[in-house]
Amino acid sequence: MTHAEFAAAYARGEIKVDVDPQGAARFISARLLLPLMQMPVLGIGVALALVGWLFTGLVIIALGIAAPRLIKRSAPHFVFQQALNDPAVYDEVTRAGLLRVTSVTSDG
Repeated sequence: MTHAEFAAAYARGEIKVDVDPQGAARFISARLLLPLMQMPVLGIGVALALVGWLFTGLVIIALGIAAPRLIKRSAPHFVFQQALNDPAVYDEVTRAGLLRVTSVTSDG
């Protein structure tokens, strides 16, 4: 199924889509470089806590831990929306098996 057919069929309500949550979390994490971004944020939080800005540092550490988890939890929705709007992402996630058409309704 091409991207145009996929988008049109979804808009008409003819198909249902299944997104692998764990695979989507890995895909989004890799795409956004979450581990690479998390390390400096945690480092800044620790540095602030050590120089006397204890509560600010703790808040930044908490955000550095919570934000990637929230992003990963919402990953299936992000992947689906990106696939619906971008043909390149649609091709990538269907080839990787992250997005599957689970049912097709038929008229008649």
